[in-house]
Amino acid sequence: ELVEEDLQLVVLGTGEEQYQSMLNYYSGKYPNKVATILTFDAALAQQIYASSDMFLMPSLFEPCGIGQMIAMRYGSIPLVRETGGLKDTVVPYNKYTGEGNGFSFANYNAHEMYYCIKSAIDIYKYDKLAWNNIVRSAMNTDNSWKKSAKEYLRAYQEIVEQRSW
Repeated sequence: ELVEEDLQLVVLGTGEEQYQSMLNYYSGKYPNKVATILTFDAALAQQIYASSDMFLMPSLFEPCGIGQMIAMRYGSIPLVRETGGLKDTVVPYNKYTGEGNGFSFANYNAHEMYYCIKSAIDIYKYDKLAWNNIVRSAMNTDNSWKKSAKEYLRAYQEIVEQRSW
């Protein structure tokens, strides 16, 4: 279903053999739609971040997740599964309020992932104003240590204030 969409997919990295084989198959069958580079290459990753419109990270689990944060700095909109650090850093786009810096899906299955991708593609193709606002929001997202430190300090102060000595 994904290769039938108006998109090009670049996959960089390694993983389980079954998925690597599947990706190799699709890149052979659809060479103008799917590119598979099954290795780790940090320099190429930077180029992909900088040249892509969207960044898909459908992790089963992800304690932190730096990929989506790097993508946002480049203006590449993250499409993620809601887990760990991905859920903490990606605010799903809300078409009613205009808020959000990416797209997400909850359950680890192909149908929800495809629906998430399709939703992002539709906004990208048919609502440029909304898409540009999402890009701006993503690029302005503060994932700095300074922000984290402020949140930890606030939580600590709340605990101290609630405790009766």
